[in-house]
Amino acid sequence: MNAPKRLLLAAAIAAVAQPVFALDVSYSINADSVKHEISPLIYGTNHRMYMTGNENISFYRIGGNRLSAYNWENNFSNAGSDWLNSSDTYMVPTGVDGSIPGITYTDFIDNDVAPGAKTLVTVQMAGYVSADGDGSVSEAEAAPSSRWVPVYPRKSSPFVLSPDLNDNAVYIDEMVNFLVDRYGRADQGGVHAYSLDNEPALWYHTHSLIHPEALGAAELVERSTATASAIKDVDPSAQIYGPALFGFGAYTDLVGAPDWASYSGAYPWYIDYYLDQMRIASGNEGKRLLDVLDLHWYSEATGDSRVIDSSATSRNDQLARLQSTRTLWDPDYVENSWIGQWFSADLPLIPHLQASIDTYYPGTGLAFTEYSFGGAADITGAIAQADALGIFGKYNVESATAWLLETDSSYIAAAYRLFRNYDGNNGTFGDQSVEAVMSDKESSSVYASLDSASGDLHVIVTNKSLDETLTGTFDISSSVSYNSGQVYGIEQTAAEVQQLGSINVMDNAFTYSLPAASAYHIVLSGENSSSSSSSSSSSSSSSSSSSSSSSSSSSSSSSSSSSSSSSSSSSGGGDCAGVNEYPNWTAKDWAGGVANHAEAGDQMVYQSTLYKANWYTNSIPGSDASWTTLGSCGGGSSSSSSSSSSSSSSSSSSSSSSSSSSSSSSSGSTSNELAVNVVVTSDWGAGYCANLSVYNPGNSAQPYAVSFAVEGTVTSMWSGSYTQNGSVLSVTAAAWHNTVDPGETDTNTGFCATR
Repeated sequence: MNAPKRLLLAAAIAAVAQPVFALDVSYSINADSVKHEISPLIYGTNHRMYMTGNENISFYRIGGNRLSAYNWENNFSNAGSDWLNSSDTYMVPTGVDGSIPGITYTDFIDNDVAPGAKTLVTVQMAGYVSADGDGSVSEAEAAPSSRWVPVYPRKSSPFVLSPDLNDNAVYIDEMVNFLVDRYGRADQGGVHAYSLDNEPALWYHTHSLIHPEALGAAELVERSTATASAIKDVDPSAQIYGPALFGFGAYTDLVGAPDWASYSGAYPWYIDYYLDQMRIASGNEGKRLLDVLDLHWYSEATGDSRVIDSSATSRNDQLARLQSTRTLWDPDYVENSWIGQWFSADLPLIPHLQASIDTYYPGTGLAFTEYSFGGAADITGAIAQADALGIFGKYNVESATAWLLETDSSYIAAAYRLFRNYDGNNGTFGDQSVEAVMSDKESSSVYASLDSASGDLHVIVTNKSLDETLTGTFDISSSVSYNSGQVYGIEQTAAEVQQLGSINVMDNAFTYSLPAASAYHIVLSGENSSSSSSSSSSSSSSSSSSSSSSSSSSSSSSSSSSSSSSSSSSSGGGDCAGVNEYPNWTAKDWAGGVANHAEAGDQMVYQSTLYKANWYTNSIPGSDASWTTLGSCGGGSSSSSSSSSSSSSSSSSSSSSSSSSSSSSSSGSTSNELAVNVVVTSDWGAGYCANLSVYNPGNSAQPYAVSFAVEGTVTSMWSGSYTQNGSVLSVTAAAWHNTVDPGETDTNTGFCATR
């Protein structure tokens, strides 16, 4: 009897005495391989989800179920099935006069949104909004009734800033005009974007008193196009987000839309149908009616519980949460959920969505305006959130706004600070995504970026093991020699980003150990860095841009398939002393979404010639009409030229940097004094989409009518009309922007073409 007990005890002691083996993971980072600009709008959040106030948020959304029946004229809203179908003043801020039109929107913009950040405002499309604040609405009072006011996309009479409360109508375009009057257009710093309602596939459940029937596939397109068109007529520069689908069940068939069978034979899932129909409608309207595909994603991954549930705190839940973000990108991972079981062919999610966009409406951005992976007060929540932010940047997501499910979201907030305020001085992850891979994607993740202003290399790395220390070997491929770095991190002990010391880098390689369950931010400085690594601040902290903007690094050069040039002689030399020589000119901030650029009057030496920038540009000196030749260095005669090129292809790059995936090429106008820059926003080989940047360098307004060379055959255009003769495209802008004022740039028109 005693012997077996002694054997069991010995075995137990041996098990305890075994060492904990460290994980060994290798990381390869190619700092010369710039993939694209990272949109600063991915670091967003939702209304009344404040975290600590130190997260340096760049994008704010006001949305959710309450907005579907919000009446901007009287500020009443309805809770729907969330709370007794109550119509009340819930959306009116405390201490604010709710009788002031639009106060819910304006208080949000004035007091919740950080200076310099951008806003996304939800508009109403379900048909009715709250008429009063008298509490619960009964089934007998379902719309139409006196408890509701009809909402329409468009008003047929002049707008007023103090709306008529007795006309039994609310107008979306009048509301947009109200906001434009107060804040200016989007391109003047006003509301950046409007979302086409909230989770419409669930109206029949969340707002059954105003839309009791299941939403039709075609119906959602019809409501979307009517509302988007009305908004764009008031603010053509604003972006349209839609259709704010609640989750995977809506992505596939709009939760069993009654008419889906009529379209399912032609489209693999509802998202494809919606994109294609919005593209067609945009072509018919002559303006883009959908700028960003807007989706919600609450992870369905399951351990013992669904990972986003407040009860998901077991070890199995934590392990499932740490892997759940791989559903967004990893073709080798299948999550434990009904989606993984039945719809694995539609995963990973982001590549599938991008393929849909490229096929059915090229040039459309991608946003997740509500998402969560749970673990708000748990270190695994911080790691998953950091993973999500890294994935959004790496895979070129346009914007993202987290929805906080718990009051205590301290670890989620810490993950934001790891990217947006790691040093307490709003130091941020870089603005240019570079290639980074790891040897073990189950145990770790890695994201890397360059700060175009300082030259610092930023690396976010995680250890997803709950038990084991991770020893990472980092190898950096770069023309820059990195020699030192600072380390910041979140660990299990506290929901704080801590400064964890410095590291030395030898021959662009180093080894570093991460404790179990941690996320670190390593900031590496090199020979060309302009700021110390202990306090570098990325230019991506400005939110004045989106990832669809054209950009190139300071050593990239555009190539083109066709070109035209005109020149006039001038004489006299240029004084090159003290002028930056290309490609080593100093990068500037993210004005207009370009990391390295020149502004009007800037001078640059390129190939022993002195140039002056005619206007804001990120092109190479001497490559297009953006630059005027001042003379050769040291004197002599030269010619003043404005050569231009047109190309939809991506620009080529020198060994020290590569161009962004949103390529830019210049094209000279042949119709009048306007200069055209063609900015390719999406390229899928067989075709591409591009925006036109049309600049007036003259002293008088010019009619927007330009001609220039393009590659391929143009198939559609927004905010303008066109004719094509061979490779020459002639464009006339829509009536609302048919002139370009002196010194102004018009970016409202664009096109798609096939090759």
